[in-house]
Order: sequence, then C-alpha cells, then structure tokens
Amino acid sequence: MDEYNRFVDWDKMDVTVQSEDAKDLTCTEFQELKQLARHGYWAKNHSLRAKVYHKLISNIPCRTVTPDANVYRDIVVKIAGKRNSSSLPLPEFVDNSLVPTYCLNAEGIGAVRKIILCIANQFPDISFCPALPSVIALLLHYSKDEAECFEQVCRILACNDPSKRLIDQTFLAFESSCMTFGDLVNKYCQAAHKLMVAVSEDVLEVYSDWQRWLFGELPMVYVARVFDVFLVEGYKVLYRVALALLKFFHKVRAGQPMESDSIQQDIRAFVRDIAKSVSPEKLLEKAFAIRLFSRKEIQLLQMANEKALQQKGITVKQKR
Repeated sequence: MDEYNRFVDWDKMDVTVQSEDAKDLTCTEFQELKQLARHGYWAKNHSLRAKVYHKLISNIPCRTVTPDANVYRDIVVKIAGKRNSSSLPLPEFVDNSLVPTYCLNAEGIGAVRKIILCIANQFPDISFCPALPSVIALLLHYSKDEAECFEQVCRILACNDPSKRLIDQTFLAFESSCMTFGDLVNKYCQAAHKLMVAVSEDVLEVYSDWQRWLFGELPMVYVARVFDVFLVEGYKVLYRVALALLKFFHKVRAGQPMESDSIQQDIRAFVRDIAKSVSPEKLLEKAFAIRLFSRKEIQLLQMANEKALQQKGITVKQKR
C-alpha cells in the first residue's frame, strides 16, 4: 500500500480510502483549505490524508520546547518497558475513557497505550483529557511510526495560539465546554433539548458526553472526516458536529420509546450505529447548515462558564 499502513488493518478499513484519484495538496489559502476539508477532498486517499495531517499539524504554533519524535525514541523503553503493551495502565487523566481501536492492527492497538504513557510523562500539567486516546488512535492510521504519531499529538497539545483552542486538558476546560454545549443545545436545538429535559434526571450529565460521542463512539470513517475539518477550522467544528448528532438522534428517535433505561446509553448507541441512518456527508452538511454561532460567541460562553465553575470552586474532577 504505502508508508502509512504500518498500524492499519486493511480488512477493517473502508475500501474507498484506498482510491488513488486525489492529487497532492498545494493550496495554502484558509478559505480554499476549508472547502476542501468540508468536502472530503483528501478523505478518499489514505496517504494524501496522512500528508495533509502532517502539514496542518506542522503549522500549529507551539511552545518552544515541544517534545518531538526523538524524545519519544529516548523515553519509550524506559516508560513502557518490555511489558505487553495491552496491559499497560493508563494515566488517570484519560478518565477511564474508551480507547477506540478503529481500524488499527494489533501493533497499533498496543502503540496507543505506549504513546499515551509517554505523553503523560512529557506533559505533567495535563490533568483531564478524555479525548486523548481517540486522537492518538486516529492519528496512528496516518503515521509512519509511533514516534511520528507522538510528535503530532504533542504539537496539538502544545498549541500556544490563544485564538486556537484544540483539546481540553484540564477538568475546568472540559466541564466548561460541556456547559457551553448545553447552552448551544438550548439555543439552537430546542426540540432535542426539551426531550433531554423530559427524559433525564440530570441534563448536564447527558451533555457532558458530547466529546465522547465524537472521540469514542463515532466510527472511524466519521471521526476522520470531522478531524479533517477540525485541523483546519478548530474547536467550534466539534460543537457543530455534536449538535448535528443530537438533531439526528432526535429526528430518528422522536416519538419512539427509549431502548435502554438511560438516554445517555441510547445516544451513545445511536452514534455508534450512525451508519445505519446518516452518511458522513449528511452529518457534516447538517453541522454546517446550523445558521449559528461565531467563534466569538463560543469564547464568551466558555469564559462565562469557566468563571462560574471557578466561583463554585469546581476546578478538578470530584471522586465519586
């Protein structure tokens, strides 16, 4: 296949990503990149997507001292040892989140844990980051080796552009983004919000799953398409897609009895099986058709929610 298939189990991979029709990416203009990402220009070609990810991530402005591939090669044996990778314990900050296997082969599945542990070693200030296993698992499909994947994830984590929010790394940031998502649902998906309020004891608990829908439950073909746009446009894309998922859930399930005793479980199951009802194109189309918020609105909501949490003294996850 090509140099980016070391960790891929091609029997599980969607065959369309093996077509060779896409060209190299030459454009650098933001507007053009945005259109290409939204329309899946590099989604049909595995090695082109790998090169595009590499290029986009290399352009992320980072802290001066950001760990790179050489750091990984230096520390991996010391940290992961010779133990069987699948038995390596995960750091507390991933909060027992799912470690998706997507279309990884056995070597790839083991590599995810090693990379997470090396990141924990290099980023002692990360205190809560449940999306991390999914981001690593996804990027491994498009990496030549573990060290390259490690370097790319480090760049995403070390982004120091204040206008570019990428992945939540503290409980305060995570929790305020859940509250922000709840505010957006209330404003832009009122029918779905009414249903959530009617069937759940704690609506914020339902909304606190929103990142898990994207980074955990969503199948590989979908999460890769979301990530294409996320790397170009940033965090607000994640809110848009999560709102679209909720709108589709409401549309498909409205008027039907719940399948489990918890709406949280029902939404997770719907997202896992989304291919039965919604294509990746339809999902993104819906996400970008929501005539809505600007990055500014999100920043203001986020800041207000962070402030409210700080005033209540909620800055770390409480042990249940």
